[in-house]
Amino acid sequence: MDLYNLGKQPWADTQLIYHALAELGRESLILLSPATPYVCIGFHQDAEREVDLDFCRANAIPVFRRDVGGGAVYLDGNQLFFQLVLRRNDPRIPASKEVFYRRFLEPVINLYRRVGIPAEYKPINDVIAGARKISGSGVGEIGGCVVFVGNVLVDFNHEMMARVLIVPDEKFRDKIYKTLKENLSTIRRELGEEGAAAWTEDRLNALMIQEFSKLLGSFDPKAVDGALRAKMDELRPVMLNDSWLIQRRGRGAERKIKIRSGVHVVQKVHKSRGGLIRADFEVSDGRLTGVSLSGDFFCYPPDTIQRLETELEGRMIHEVREVIEAGYAGNEVQIPGVGVEDWLSVFSG
Repeated sequence: MDLYNLGKQPWADTQLIYHALAELGRESLILLSPATPYVCIGFHQDAEREVDLDFCRANAIPVFRRDVGGGAVYLDGNQLFFQLVLRRNDPRIPASKEVFYRRFLEPVINLYRRVGIPAEYKPINDVIAGARKISGSGVGEIGGCVVFVGNVLVDFNHEMMARVLIVPDEKFRDKIYKTLKENLSTIRRELGEEGAAAWTEDRLNALMIQEFSKLLGSFDPKAVDGALRAKMDELRPVMLNDSWLIQRRGRGAERKIKIRSGVHVVQKVHKSRGGLIRADFEVSDGRLTGVSLSGDFFCYPPDTIQRLETELEGRMIHEVREVIEAGYAGNEVQIPGVGVEDWLSVFSG
């Protein structure tokens, strides 16, 4: 299998290369990182709804839509990318997605363990250190190939990640930032500044090659040749065009940011007969935290919403109906035009 161990590359090339190799049908492992920061969104996302494009333009942060699913992410040179291109008929590709991730994340897990971080696999596509995610990955089909992309996190700019996203208000942005800090780790966080400094990009990529070779066999080192460069240049004006980036998807009144598997920060809005209701909360492995309820409805007694927030805090998501129905029992609570089903609508899905 071909190996492209390329180190720092222009930001756009870090995405175009695996798209091009897949279009050419070349099975390859690519290791590289961006020389400058950018934002990358998943194929199925609505860029105008997910990313603050005005902020990105004002700060010279490019935004790219990849032909692989997943969520929006801020990327820079502290994230080392691995990109694996396999033809669809490659017998090493299992039918089950979970089996695929478990198998092809093993080299990444082994790399972390070799640098002293006890990483583990968490279904369906996370690598964790303790309870924190420490690698992101995704898989998709491009041309006649299956493409598996992911990263090794040397460090991560949590603040900029929270800043480039479209949010309904600054309170929600602060919630995203705090949840990212609590649930996302890096080599620098795990090993400390001095420990992380010993693991240069070259050393980490050398370990990556060793670990992937155990799974895929020996590699044939390659440079970017004329045919590959021509395919990248063919894709460049298409994939860097606003018509590719700006593709409007569904526009429901909801923001749901995945932090890691099982952890989401959510804001949902519902228009009831009694007014607009809004819920901000975090779901961590099915449990609610940071519940904040608001809206332009009328409510009696005045402390009803605060009491409801308190009752919901720490509950499992499947217990929401029970809590809300209990709150409405006895006719003490009066929220004209807002019933149990209205509140359930902002906790569903």
